[in-house]
Amino acid sequence: MTDATGNLSHSPGTPVLEVRDLVTEFTTDEGRLRAVDGVSFALHAGQTLAVVGESGSGKSVTSLSVMGLLPARIGRIASGSIRLDGRELTGLPERAMRRVRGDDIAMIFQEPMTSLTPVYTVGDQIAEAILTHRDIGRRAARARAIELLDQVGIPEPALRARAYPHQLSGGMRQRVMIAIALSCDPRVLIADEPTTGLDVTIQAQILDLLRRLQRDSGMAILFITHDLGVVAEIADRVLVMYAGRKVEEAGVEALFATPRMPYTVGLMGSTPRPGASARPGAARLRAIRGNIPSPRKLPPGCAFHPRCDHMHEGVCTTALPPLEDAGDGHLVRCARWRDIAGVPS
Repeated sequence: MTDATGNLSHSPGTPVLEVRDLVTEFTTDEGRLRAVDGVSFALHAGQTLAVVGESGSGKSVTSLSVMGLLPARIGRIASGSIRLDGRELTGLPERAMRRVRGDDIAMIFQEPMTSLTPVYTVGDQIAEAILTHRDIGRRAARARAIELLDQVGIPEPALRARAYPHQLSGGMRQRVMIAIALSCDPRVLIADEPTTGLDVTIQAQILDLLRRLQRDSGMAILFITHDLGVVAEIADRVLVMYAGRKVEEAGVEALFATPRMPYTVGLMGSTPRPGASARPGAARLRAIRGNIPSPRKLPPGCAFHPRCDHMHEGVCTTALPPLEDAGDGHLVRCARWRDIAGVPS
């Protein structure tokens, strides 16, 4: 059964975060550019929704739209709804949005060194995040910062609290970013490529940390990534984006077992599997031919059709296919998914 946003209603109660028909545009010299086009999803407490796709698919712009962090003057939410615990966030004044941001919704960015201030200690930066949203003294905020460093697994937290970002390893800096994000017990955590650039051991530790923190707090996680291997490790549900649109969504097990959209199949075929190269006769990785189109020049019909092995003239090249339920809330945007899967019409 699906809910009003076209998502599987498998979690009881009201979603903690609900996005409906989100359209995000940017003003450029060539006119308005639509980076996100009609995306909807629901996220419940304790659930992890992974949003995947190539660079330029619109996944990061979706997360920035939710956070209210679109570039001033050129970026805007043109239409749609973003609700946090039933409260509408679109159109909220910036002052009110600042109270939501970091308190109710927090975000971890890909590169900590661009988010951490180099001239302040990490303890001061965590304490400042707490002081922004909580009515407590600086000494209590400092003590809480040390507790958070310990919570995210940084050894000798009192000592590390006095360190500057450049004195920490990449993995430790990312843990500091997680500590800042968790400092006010957010209802929703948005993680935008948080493990990119980290070695596989540190990446696994960060994923384990996020799972543990989610289990302890019940927070919902919106996890933005291009890495399907990471998705398999952390997600409950997966939303696949292409050219600013949602093209497939399903539970993580269903998506990996029976991907319906040819683009999703292509992503999986181009993703290394652990130990695959070592197995005799292992299938070679296959890149998806071509490149993701510019939002300025989207192909007619299905935007993926110029790169699709199943493209059919007149079917895939004329009208944008609707999102259809392929069963059990498995949503797919493909005019030929039944033919490809051998499902009777």
